[in-house]
Amino acid sequence: MSGLRGYFHPKTATGASSLIPSPPWYYSGDLLTVEYRTDPARVRELLPGPLELAEEDPGAVALIWADWQSCSATKEELLDPVRAQYKEVFAVVRCAYRGQTYSRCVYIWVDKDFAIARGLHQGYPKKMGSVHLTRPHPYGPAPRIAPGARFGATLAAADRRLAQAVLTLREPSETGGFVNGHPMAHHRWLPSIEKGKGLALDELIASGAAEFEAGQAWRGDAELELFEAPTEELARLEIREPIAAYYRRVGVVWDGGRLLESGTSGA
Repeated sequence: MSGLRGYFHPKTATGASSLIPSPPWYYSGDLLTVEYRTDPARVRELLPGPLELAEEDPGAVALIWADWQSCSATKEELLDPVRAQYKEVFAVVRCAYRGQTYSRCVYIWVDKDFAIARGLHQGYPKKMGSVHLTRPHPYGPAPRIAPGARFGATLAAADRRLAQAVLTLREPSETGGFVNGHPMAHHRWLPSIEKGKGLALDELIASGAAEFEAGQAWRGDAELELFEAPTEELARLEIREPIAAYYRRVGVVWDGGRLLESGTSGA
């Protein structure tokens, strides 16, 4: 690749066309989180070896709507908002690896191509989707961050609605939930270009925030519905028992991860 530049495809003489810049990546976002319990067997079927169910509350799920602005170290994307702004919904469970509890994203939908590219690098199983959530505002009819404030959130993919929620804030909270509160344990997979050769890339990795800051979290209740679709399986994580819902504004820096194991799939 002599003379070619760029962190990701496409690589060019200048590198300006690369879909994503090199880390660190910076995020500012509003998060709406709905936590509930499902059948632990439905979580277990999404955990490849050597991952196991978390010992405590193994059926806990967090479905998180996020409205992000993101950028590279130059911050230049913030002044060209089409390169910075995107929304996503991700389903998170917890798992165990060698006695330690991790969070793991098992489904995720985003509405920008650069977010998908970052997911390929980080081990997030990102797909394209249509994501919308109510934004708070101190004026007019939009909800304030206060008791009784109500937020709506929807997710669709391939013209099918997959989830919808209405969240009502009740009181300040010490946390924004517990399911997504651990380092992430993800797999980076890439099939070999040669038929029958299994995976060319097969890594179990851990990653998390290099830096994190957050505003006051709020706790509340949510009415959450999941819907069947021919090419999506989110509804298999059926709602058995609501836990709580949360609103929080966060700032995150992501700057790489670490390899836990290679070749864990056996493919």
